[in-house]
Amino acid sequence: MTVVIPVYGKIEYTLACLRSIAAYPPTDPFEVIVVDDASRDNTAPTLAEVPGLRLIVNERNVGFVGSCNEGAAAAQGQYLIFLNNDTQVTPGWTEGLLRCFERHSDAGIAGSQLVYPDGRLQEAGAWIFADASAWNIGRFASRKNPTLRYARKVDYVSGASLAIPRDLFVALGGFDTRFAPGYYEDADLAFAVRAAGRSVWYVPDSMVIHAEGISSAGDADSGMKRFQAINQAKFAEKWKDALRKQPAPDTALAVVDCARHRGKILVVDTVTPDASRDSGSLRLTAMMRLLADDGWHVLFAPDDGHAEDDAIRCLGALGVEVLAKPWVGRLPTWLIAQGGDLHAVILCRHTVADQYERLVRRHAPSARLIFDTVDLHFLREERAAERSGNGALARQAETTRRQELGLIMRADTTFVVSEFERGMLGRLLPNARVDLLSNIHEVYGRKAGFTDRRDLLFIGGHGHPPNADAMRWMASDILPALRRSHPEARIFVAGDVPDNERRALIEAGLDVLGRVSDLTPLMNSTLASIAPLRFGAGVKGKVNMAMSHGLPVIGTKVAVEGMRLIDGVDVLVADDANAFAAAYSRLVADERLWTSLSDHALENVRTHFSADAALAALRRAIL
Repeated sequence: MTVVIPVYGKIEYTLACLRSIAAYPPTDPFEVIVVDDASRDNTAPTLAEVPGLRLIVNERNVGFVGSCNEGAAAAQGQYLIFLNNDTQVTPGWTEGLLRCFERHSDAGIAGSQLVYPDGRLQEAGAWIFADASAWNIGRFASRKNPTLRYARKVDYVSGASLAIPRDLFVALGGFDTRFAPGYYEDADLAFAVRAAGRSVWYVPDSMVIHAEGISSAGDADSGMKRFQAINQAKFAEKWKDALRKQPAPDTALAVVDCARHRGKILVVDTVTPDASRDSGSLRLTAMMRLLADDGWHVLFAPDDGHAEDDAIRCLGALGVEVLAKPWVGRLPTWLIAQGGDLHAVILCRHTVADQYERLVRRHAPSARLIFDTVDLHFLREERAAERSGNGALARQAETTRRQELGLIMRADTTFVVSEFERGMLGRLLPNARVDLLSNIHEVYGRKAGFTDRRDLLFIGGHGHPPNADAMRWMASDILPALRRSHPEARIFVAGDVPDNERRALIEAGLDVLGRVSDLTPLMNSTLASIAPLRFGAGVKGKVNMAMSHGLPVIGTKVAVEGMRLIDGVDVLVADDANAFAAAYSRLVADERLWTSLSDHALENVRTHFSADAALAALRRAIL
């Protein structure tokens, strides 16, 4: 990438900008070009001393537009990022912009969240009205407000921090010189990008501090500022046909924003999802991303009302607005005020659906009500009760069964994650509308072959009862059986485990790693994933995750249920400790078997757990 910084004087601001880039350098290969527009101070000789900087010095002043175009003409990067010299960048600013182009194939421009030096929000993208007037979204608001922290399509973004593919910029002829020396050149470029069938995106996870006005000081009737009114008239004439489709100047901003989406979809779960924590979070995050990419305004509400700043940032980067305290109070109050605008509501898990079903029907009468079971809780509880012989748990399972089946009957659509569960509900509730929306996984592929692999990997947190039981079983029976034939074999446990349980598991010989943010190194070094689940329901994310990396799985019948897996072809099934040890021995001794299982695992994820299949189910439920 190439960062292009046009400057005219104000060397102290330029140096501060460059220092910020040095402090937070892009992780991708980059170059920085500064175009000195014939400054009258010591800008040129000072910048000539900066190592690694490419400096272009104009013989005469050509203005902001001309300087940007000169910098772009000299650029070597695939992407151009135009950056004002009165800015200071923050960690991850370029990564956020470039990820936008990776996430959205139609993206033509990506712009940063601009913040005043005092911390107030300056701009979260901008709208253009029919008279060519503009409005900076969120101006002077709190930059922490989740309403202004989700990625979205906008009419234009400020040229103070604007990214565009270099080939596209060249194809469009660069910044139109009729807007020289400056003002409206960024809006014009955005309209040209949109006319070419591409989109303009506000990227909230790219934050840039901007001392607005320093680079174009002056009042409205003199200096650079006078070109704002002059170029507005030029813009209005050039884009008069396109402006007829823009909202009238007095249109409420909320109405303008709504017009850019297909409608609003509210998603409610117990807590804010964390894709590194559990497979349910991974699936829900993928669902919301698919809906946002499909043009919907997705709002997520955690039932507990809490969302960490990092979670708001991560979901916002996917285009999801988070409704959380202190910005939003109680969800019932929000539903009373906003429910009429909702196109659909997705209630995740029976505990959440039971709370909000009636409220949604009352205050969002036009919305499609979708019950996402995540997995059938009553089935998991019944199996746990049967295994333990616990009468209280059996009674709880019966209560859950009545509750879940009632919700399924009353919902417009119910999502289940496995064919086994859909078949069961088809027999129990033949008139209910039940659809399959299973786990959603990217196929990462196999990054390392069979050679030098060893040991087993278990993925999952102790807080989920089937996982806790599996950890105890591995410690008490499976690991001892494994070490009778392979004394050096290890079982790695990747997931949250309470301290007291952690100590006991470590003493038993398990390698307890805790939560692992990046499983890739483990996926590429272990021989197989182990899934010794003795009860549970739904599709197991730990199995999907391993298979998406081409890591063979050794699991129980319960672990591989409903996933269209064949023992010996796609997975190895084991239901007692000795069987797990025997399966491990087979893999250690047979590279051909290992490779075949790996290949079939990848194909299974591609075929049955793709984003396309999930999006089709979402569309069937919503439209």
